[in-house]
Amino acid sequence: MKRLIAPAVAAVLATAAPLAIAYPDKPITIVVPTAPGGGNDAMARIIGQKLGPLLGQTVIVDNRAGANGAIASEFAARAAPDGHTLMFGYIATHAMNPALQKLRYDPVADFAPVGLVGWSPTLMVANTGVQVKDVKDLVAQLKAKPDKYTYASAGNGTAPHFAAELFKLNTGVVMLGAPYKGSAPAITDTIGGQTQFMFPSLYTALPHVKAGKLRALAVAGPQRSPLLPDVPTLKEMGIDGVDVRQWYGFFLPAKTPKPIVDQVNKALNQVLADKEVVKRLADHGAEVETSTPEQFGALVKSELAKWKSVVQRAKLTAD
Repeated sequence: MKRLIAPAVAAVLATAAPLAIAYPDKPITIVVPTAPGGGNDAMARIIGQKLGPLLGQTVIVDNRAGANGAIASEFAARAAPDGHTLMFGYIATHAMNPALQKLRYDPVADFAPVGLVGWSPTLMVANTGVQVKDVKDLVAQLKAKPDKYTYASAGNGTAPHFAAELFKLNTGVVMLGAPYKGSAPAITDTIGGQTQFMFPSLYTALPHVKAGKLRALAVAGPQRSPLLPDVPTLKEMGIDGVDVRQWYGFFLPAKTPKPIVDQVNKALNQVLADKEVVKRLADHGAEVETSTPEQFGALVKSELAKWKSVVQRAKLTAD
């Protein structure tokens, strides 16, 4: 009889609710899809410093630049869905690049959205030695001499690439593009004069503009930035259709248990309520906005559809 009872008890226990597993039980890695020194990297590190103590574990930042964010995205999507590998994704990795080309990851199906971090407008900047009065003068020069200037981007399928191509489309000018592996090396070469223009996020560009290393020509967004009140929008300069507001957020691999997603979301939103964090991000031009995982997931889907439409209208390619 005992031999019969023991297996029966074991079967009942096996179908019962599993015991709660302590999370996290080892260091957490934040995968960043860009090189060290760029805006994404800085934001991830600012947040990671505060996130670690709240979750009770060390947070490590792992920069995996390359393939316009695809290398990092593929790595994060295939990580164990146990909550220990977070991805700092943004408009390029989860909307623009997937809209531009077929990738080895699905920005929706392969990820569990955790939460939105915030937004940053795109800024049109120039090397300080370029002899251009303003955007209208630039357009006139390019129409008189196509390909006179080169713009840098963080790679094809990134926000600086899309913004530059929309600028070309809506002004009818021709300008060569130089894709880099991330915004940091692209900014460096624009400052150095190897390239003349760029459309980085305000977060990435602002320190260099304030230091006098780059010249801000226009905001590629709906309104001026309070951090650069004298810099007009492209629309004010007579150029419509170049509205590229960049967003950032955290993801976990798909199939991560919902309680873990919710726990990380709660900690993330707590970090983003920290006045010090809000100020540090705002000082660089990023506006904090929090969300639930569901709200962030809906944003990703809508942005993906939006940029697929832009790719079709502008006839953009990954080449």
